[in-house]
Amino acid sequence: LSLSKLQLKTGDLDPRLFSRLRHLQKLDLSDNLLDKFPNSLTLPDLRVLNCNNNKLEDVTALKQFPLLEELTYENNVYLTLNDDYKVMFLLQNLRLLNGKDITKLANHVRRVNSRKLTSKVTAHWEKFFRDQLPEKHTAEQVKSIKKKFLKSVQTNVVYGPSSLSEFTRWRVKMIAEEFLAYSLGLELNSDTEPEEKTDENEEESTESPREAAEDVAQVGDFSSYISNVTVTPSKRKRNHSKSSPRNKRSKTQANTEEEAALNPRKSSHEDVSAEPLHFLQCHSKGNSREDFKTQLWSCVFEPVLDSGARKDPIVSSSRTVATCGGESVCLIDCETGTVLKKYKVATEEFFSVAWTTLTVVISENRKKAHNILAAAGRRGIVKLIHVAADFCYGEIKAHKKPIATVCFSPTQETHLFTASYDKRIALWDIGIPDCDYNFKASQLLVLETTSIPLRIALVPTCPEQYLLAGCEDGCFAWNIKLDKGQKSRPFEAIFQFPDEESMTTSHRVDGLAFLNDDVVVSKSSKPGCIYLWSWSRSFDAKGKGCQRTMSAVILAELEWSTTDMSYLTLSTCPAREYVFCGDENGNVWMYNLSSYTTAWGSAKGKRSERRISPTQILKWPELRVNGEQPPEILVNNVVADPAFTYLVVLTSVNITAIWKKS
Repeated sequence: LSLSKLQLKTGDLDPRLFSRLRHLQKLDLSDNLLDKFPNSLTLPDLRVLNCNNNKLEDVTALKQFPLLEELTYENNVYLTLNDDYKVMFLLQNLRLLNGKDITKLANHVRRVNSRKLTSKVTAHWEKFFRDQLPEKHTAEQVKSIKKKFLKSVQTNVVYGPSSLSEFTRWRVKMIAEEFLAYSLGLELNSDTEPEEKTDENEEESTESPREAAEDVAQVGDFSSYISNVTVTPSKRKRNHSKSSPRNKRSKTQANTEEEAALNPRKSSHEDVSAEPLHFLQCHSKGNSREDFKTQLWSCVFEPVLDSGARKDPIVSSSRTVATCGGESVCLIDCETGTVLKKYKVATEEFFSVAWTTLTVVISENRKKAHNILAAAGRRGIVKLIHVAADFCYGEIKAHKKPIATVCFSPTQETHLFTASYDKRIALWDIGIPDCDYNFKASQLLVLETTSIPLRIALVPTCPEQYLLAGCEDGCFAWNIKLDKGQKSRPFEAIFQFPDEESMTTSHRVDGLAFLNDDVVVSKSSKPGCIYLWSWSRSFDAKGKGCQRTMSAVILAELEWSTTDMSYLTLSTCPAREYVFCGDENGNVWMYNLSSYTTAWGSAKGKRSERRISPTQILKWPELRVNGEQPPEILVNNVVADPAFTYLVVLTSVNITAIWKKS
């Protein structure tokens, strides 16, 4: 959008209008009369901003554009070198400033500079002010010493050249206030200078062609553990306020080099069948310990290579799990909590991961089985990663819109399904890479949907014939048999579910999985609605024609949270006959259905009259990060390994929780 040379003043930038431009990526405001930016323009996807030839006096309001990569503000006579440094600190994604690559300098400003200043601020408190505060102090005494300390520290803490003294004072004040909030439990003033945390819209990914990918075999400083974590067993009342949690959480950097102090204990007074083992923060944007915004979406346990993984689910999983969220995919050892590997694409937001085992030719007469990980997300590209070799050997440009979920066929190791926001589910043959990692991928099938597909599942008794999908407007089935000839196919069936007094097909299905060969578990966006239903009794395979409406034969309904919040998905552990689903309060609802499945298999059409209560609800522990509770915690996904030894919980606040069955 070009708004150049229009004589615009600050008051002409109407936040009500600009806040609607949610997908705007480039904005030209050059050659106008702007003296500052309004604080609430929003523009969550803005990447490029030109403010040349204005009358800008301050740059701190630019922190509202956290994804900004390119910024120019030449010929604003009131801006100085100090403003350049402020911008580099506030905008974590900034690459180009006034046409120059500032990546290395910006990293120095954010890390080295911040670390040095934090050390100096802490030392100043310890030396001159710590003993001035009585052990039992009044609010008035705290207020007085805070005022004195802020004035003294800005005057006496000096670092770097004198030309940057204004920037140094600005950062020192910010660090000092954060230090006081951490040390004395003071609230950060909402009207003070900008906070250090700037990844406001972490979940919005960049989509420029620039891509930086790296495999990290040993993770030393990747914020693997949350700094200073304590877990307290007491239950607590949740704060449901929708105000930003940023003002409530202290953000000192004084201990960013420390390992975590983690005390996992039981989370409630009932008989706990699982205990919290690890809480990891390994998907942070730019490896920042202050990132509690990145959403975590998908996790899958790695198959064991020598177990005949496709035959026996109990021994087909290791304790290694792949997780994805934000710009990275991580491999985690659930027992030790070690982040074994980390794969990053700076311009991506990963939504889904899936494993397959390929038999790869490693020399003329030798073949070897290798686990391959597929990862996909906002850019519509599938990354293929040979995990043992720490190598992303290829990519498939599968869709022009984001990919919501991916899954491999359990019987055809090279067959990969990708479900996209373009309202298509594609089947790909990813091929088998040769010893030089050359491979050929081909599209075998396209399934047309009427809305965005969110979850997909292959029918266990006939995985090469039928695929089930939960979509934004219902639950659908397709015939995927490849000998039919027709490459692009409409859905074969749409399923109806109970709705008040009648049946309806129209509802968002954001959770979908098979509990066994026949029982489907699906979650509707209707508050607290998880149905178990029979595939064989619901789907009429003998009927003719496409797009038929069929009534789901309901076996039972599970009692779950009354929230109407979407995209909190469910999973199953078929070997143990368990269903898992997280809620909007960080809790995990677990249902052991082994006592029901026999009756469902024999009693034709008989439905459990009452809703089935959870066997147990794992309460989110009272987790404190640097002395503060994280903001509202949504459980986006929860997955158990096939033997149900570990339970991996993915949250909306960049925390991966690992529970172990006791």
